[in-house]
Amino acid sequence: MIVTPVAKAPIALRKSVWFKVIPFDACNRLHYHAGPLYHSSSVALSPIKPAGRGDSRTTLGAVRSGEPISRKAAIELIRCSDTDVPHLLAVARAAKERFKPKAITYSRKVFLPLTNLCRDYCGYCTFRRDPGDPGAHTMTPDEVLEVTRAGERLGCTEALFSLGDKPELLFPEMRETLRCLGYKSTLHYLEAMCDLVLRETALLPHPNPGLLSAEWIARLATVSPSMGLMIETTNPGLLGAGRAHDNAPDKVPAKRLRTIEEAGKQHVPFTTGLLIGIGESVEDRVDTLLAIRALHERYGHIQEVIVQNFRVKPTIPMANSPEPDLGEMLRTVAVARLLLPNVNIQAPPNLSAPYYEELIQAGINDWGGISPLTPDFINPEMPWPHLEQVRLRTEAKGCELRQRLPIYPEFVAAITEKQGLLSQRVQEAIGDDCLARRAA
Repeated sequence: MIVTPVAKAPIALRKSVWFKVIPFDACNRLHYHAGPLYHSSSVALSPIKPAGRGDSRTTLGAVRSGEPISRKAAIELIRCSDTDVPHLLAVARAAKERFKPKAITYSRKVFLPLTNLCRDYCGYCTFRRDPGDPGAHTMTPDEVLEVTRAGERLGCTEALFSLGDKPELLFPEMRETLRCLGYKSTLHYLEAMCDLVLRETALLPHPNPGLLSAEWIARLATVSPSMGLMIETTNPGLLGAGRAHDNAPDKVPAKRLRTIEEAGKQHVPFTTGLLIGIGESVEDRVDTLLAIRALHERYGHIQEVIVQNFRVKPTIPMANSPEPDLGEMLRTVAVARLLLPNVNIQAPPNLSAPYYEELIQAGINDWGGISPLTPDFINPEMPWPHLEQVRLRTEAKGCELRQRLPIYPEFVAAITEKQGLLSQRVQEAIGDDCLARRAA
């Protein structure tokens, strides 16, 4: 049973001016200053020893139409020489076209950082805050509705909830905030806000709340058509002292895999992915993709795999770590496509600006969420590209840009066959092709 939000939050919460709704296209015009991602001085975190040309060419020639490649082949290809990269991309692009020809999709969304308090201290994160830190904030119900209604007016169909993982377990201040709002836990509050968005707007919630029990997956599945959790890496070594996941108890790979598996048992459409450049090896990248593939082969619920690249920020512990270069991104995306030939592969365009259209050549079929209203709160220094520019660059690569819902077309029927408000909202939002309904 969902707890109804209290009518009014305490004065201290109601008076927050943390979020002002401004169409983000206007912000982009003023502040788009992202420089090139790929510098000639970039060095891989673990130097990639190229495979021999003959090895990768032979492996590419053995790739079968629609058949996923082996671990051995994936490692050979992710290490292929620069000379062989065009051949790898050609095979990956062909695999994408067999899966979903011509179209590249995206989700028009609002980004809702429900709370940025978090008990994890990841070496690459600027999103999280401790209580009392500048910018520390938990959104009120009024703020959630203000943003989602503004997004609705701009044609958004997704309300992406991102939040710290169970911050009340570490911070008494968060427990007090939740008490004032009328909820027992951050997950109870998230559940209520998803329900609020579902009841009061046309947007569909997509929560990314961190680790979840079987009970919480079931509860959130009644108020959202899909949900997500990045596995990031299956290498537990990154939990070590001074590594990317040092002092991040919720980043234990086995725990994250357990959440994704439980979602599979409950047939919940699920988004996951890997984060490259945080100290993992290329073999780790392949093994992370293989772990995702194994879960999908067993349960069939992985709707999307994101290949996300680490970006340096001056205030993070990893400020001196090198970013993945263009070659690493292209190789990783292409290998993801060949390992998962019938799964949606996504890469965020703002993190690969100004060359993001090259990722189409590596086999992606989706740009992920792009907002005309709210910034990327995880990477606020990297603005979303203008949707018109995304359209033009997508078309220049021979594809059509199409808007989807937070749930992919192939998973829609399982939601719409059910009874209730969630099913009704999805039916109202989809067109004949189960993508977002086109404006008249």
